[in-house]
Amino acid sequence: MRDRYAERIKTAAAMVVLCVLLVIVVSAACTRQAPQRPSQRKSEVPQPDSAQLALMELNQQLALAADRQLAQIVQVQETSYALYEDNVWMAILDRGDEDSPSPQPEQEWRIAMRIYALNGQLYMDSEGTYRIGKHELPQGVEDNIGELHRGGKARMYVPWYAAYGISGTAEIPPYENIVIDIELK
Repeated sequence: MRDRYAERIKTAAAMVVLCVLLVIVVSAACTRQAPQRPSQRKSEVPQPDSAQLALMELNQQLALAADRQLAQIVQVQETSYALYEDNVWMAILDRGDEDSPSPQPEQEWRIAMRIYALNGQLYMDSEGTYRIGKHELPQGVEDNIGELHRGGKARMYVPWYAAYGISGTAEIPPYENIVIDIELK
């Protein structure tokens, strides 16, 4: 009887081990494996695709062409122009009251602007209050308006990439080089 009892214990222990192994195998088979990530070494930088590279190269060529075009235009003007930040050509017609401060970031200024195409077509004639540094003005204007004081006037030839860029506005087409007459009120 003891032998039978010992045999039953061995059989039960074997069944328990078998059940535990079965549970482990089933649970391992049912767990979802994480997706395999692409192997990238830390030193490798992801490269843009060929369409992005072609677009970047095209935009660089268009920017260089815009710079050349504006340089040729200002060379034949009667007024003297100087090259400022963002490749903006600017003629300061009147610096304004030099005892007054020049525009600084976060300040609100009353500004009158007339924006023209290079052929003279008027795109926009506006006067309003603008906060400097908040992208309410074309980038080329914001970066160079500090040359003027209250009452100051200037004419700027602004390349498309420092004006309204590849998107343009409702009035101004994309990739448009523009002329801006500006006055600080």
